[in-house]
Amino acid sequence: MIELRKKDKESTPNLLRRFTKKVRQSGVLLKARQGRFRIRQKSKLKKKNSALRREKLRGMRAELSKLGEIEPGEKMDLSKIKQKR
Repeated sequence: MIELRKKDKESTPNLLRRFTKKVRQSGVLLKARQGRFRIRQKSKLKKKNSALRREKLRGMRAELSKLGEIEPGEKMDLSKIKQKR
């Protein structure tokens, strides 16, 4: 819980500004907004397919960097790669 005390000779708008800053920095609102909707878990098949896709892309990236078509660490443009292959 966030608690602030008004300083001597501090105006109410300044106190409110300090409070909103503290709330933003604490991340309380973000957690509350994220908790509004339930996020469904991925099915086992979707998890498996996405893992296989990542492995395939890693292999393609390694192969292309060995061939010198892309620099190591550079992002791949999948549209151009699919046309070549």
